[in-house]
Amino acid sequence: MNSLYPLKCKPIFKDKIWGGQKIKTNLNMDFGDLPNCGEVWVISGVKGNESVVKNGFLKENELNELVEVYMSDLVGEKVFDKFGNEFPLLIKFIDANDWLSVQVHPDDALATKRRIGQGKTEMWFTLEADESTQLISGFNRKMDKETYLKHLDNNTLKEILNYEDVKKGDVFYIPAGRVHALGPGMLLTEIQQTSDTTYRIYDWDRLDEQGITRKLHTQEALDAIDFEKHDSYRTHYSSEINQTNEIVSCDKFTINLVYFDRAIHKDLITLDSFIIYIGVEGSTILIWDEGEIKIDVGESVIVPALISQIELVPKTTSKLLEVFCNVN
Repeated sequence: MNSLYPLKCKPIFKDKIWGGQKIKTNLNMDFGDLPNCGEVWVISGVKGNESVVKNGFLKENELNELVEVYMSDLVGEKVFDKFGNEFPLLIKFIDANDWLSVQVHPDDALATKRRIGQGKTEMWFTLEADESTQLISGFNRKMDKETYLKHLDNNTLKEILNYEDVKKGDVFYIPAGRVHALGPGMLLTEIQQTSDTTYRIYDWDRLDEQGITRKLHTQEALDAIDFEKHDSYRTHYSSEINQTNEIVSCDKFTINLVYFDRAIHKDLITLDSFIIYIGVEGSTILIWDEGEIKIDVGESVIVPALISQIELVPKTTSKLLEVFCNVN
């Protein structure tokens, strides 16, 4: 019988009004006849956008179907008990060639109340950033619904948003409820819960190719927004070489940075979760007891939960993001 192995999936390309060409030129992914590509979903269990495996004997199988067949062997016992046949994390690369809409996502409680699946907490890791690139995360002062709506009605929302300068390697954790937007000149990877629910609250007064403004979700967003002002919106982390450096650990996921120039052995036997490795710098060979697989920048690999030992061998000095699911 064939056994589970590290899985690569076919990319799902998304044409966006704010997208550019870097997914093709910088990540070497051909998005065909699309005029641009704002997002590529490299691992997805989102209904209607399920990833399809592209390597090994499971090639052409949908990811959620494999979760149904292999259950805890693929995702881990606690993960399967909680999420069933839906793969619980979504991995994207995003090329922001213009401002994305200012938006917010619901948390799990609000998503459950509205019967729309999971909430959407996410994290951004910046691969590249042009000079003077900025993003929006949160408010620059304490807000309330009344004041927020007044600024929205007066078209002065930009005055109350918190802007952050961005450079390569910067990380921003965006918990559900935090108002946010990516600015032009960024290429990044986004790790998030499996959800495609976005409430758009401001879109820079832009028109689409038909000369129409995109729909806003003013009322839907109100109950989702965290109106507090936070002390810091930037995520600080260590990047010691030949170490696994924790970046973010929350009740949804843990994300580590593996920065290394020599082989690293990983004992995964007690984890009880799949692991996703995302290439963000250099090139790596992932070795398990039955084979090996290469991870370049822009590639993601799912290591099934039943694989207990792996070795990561860098071909050059490399950086991987290591992602796994947390279940209470």
